[in-house]
Amino acid sequence: MHNNQHVIDTKKWIVKIKSSISEEIAQELTNTIQFFDKMNKIFESVRKKARKVKIESSDMKLEKLKKKSVSGQLKSSKTFGFKQIGVIRTPYKNNAPYQPIEKDQGDFQIIVDPQYIEGLHKLDQFNYIYVIYYTHRVSREVKNIVSPPWTGGIEVGTFASRSPVRPNLIGLSIVRIKQVLKNKIFTTGLDVFDGTPLLDIKPYVKDLDSKCDANYGWIEDLEGYEHLLLHIKGIPHDY
Repeated sequence: MHNNQHVIDTKKWIVKIKSSISEEIAQELTNTIQFFDKMNKIFESVRKKARKVKIESSDMKLEKLKKKSVSGQLKSSKTFGFKQIGVIRTPYKNNAPYQPIEKDQGDFQIIVDPQYIEGLHKLDQFNYIYVIYYTHRVSREVKNIVSPPWTGGIEVGTFASRSPVRPNLIGLSIVRIKQVLKNKIFTTGLDVFDGTPLLDIKPYVKDLDSKCDANYGWIEDLEGYEHLLLHIKGIPHDY
């Protein structure tokens, strides 16, 4: 500290001149030095306390910033925004099949917003596409356990089912392309309501998307599952 150096220098100076000044003056100078020495110690103590408070305050601010940052990261990791890129048109106003029916009757179109029309370039060279959409008509409460209507009351986990009632209301269908005309994709039957918001389209690629060892999972354990498969696939039958 700068003042401490003054005290040290003054003490040395008193020693040098002590023989040439009166004892009374020397004592007064000594008392003055002792006073400044005491004041310096007080200042040093206050400085340390102030520094400690400043550090603690900075640490608290840093901790708050960290918590805010982590909170922001957690929040952003749980919240997503999707952009609608078009609309799906189907004959279904109030009821729709559980799965796409390829030979379903009616007009099925995927209408892409004009700004994305270039994204359809060469899509018509594929036979099938994935259609990803927002199931906006779902209003039921999301549950971890569901009972598909065709199982006779069997309960399974939501993620082990094709239920449309999910934590994220995202639907996925595979349909055949009939024709691509400008920003319209004409397809075989789609299992969605008319006016469903379109989120994305991806080509269905042979071998990449078809797994020869795929199975029916827990469905195989159901009694008469072969009959149930007809319902699941939407295949008309007489029994």
